Amino acid sequence: MNGEKKKVMRISRQPSTVQITVDQKQPENVEYFNYLGSVITSHARCTRGIKSSIARAKAAFDKKALFTSKLELNLRKN
Repeated sequence: MNGEKKKVMRISRQPSTVQITVDQKQPENVEYFNYLGSVITSHARCTRGIKSSIARAKAAFDKKALFTSKLELNLRKN
């Protein structure tokens, strides 16, 4: 295990840190992290994950040049 790359998080309603050592080093305590495309938070809420999903969908939609494409004007209006 590489202690410099490790991060720890405790999922609980009361905020607290985790006291773990890896190779005589304490990993960074975090409040959230991304895991397999999902956002996991320390207080087990899903609002950060929902906002992240909406932002990714908006970015993907903005990449499609809908208004600059060669579609007919009436079709673009619909």
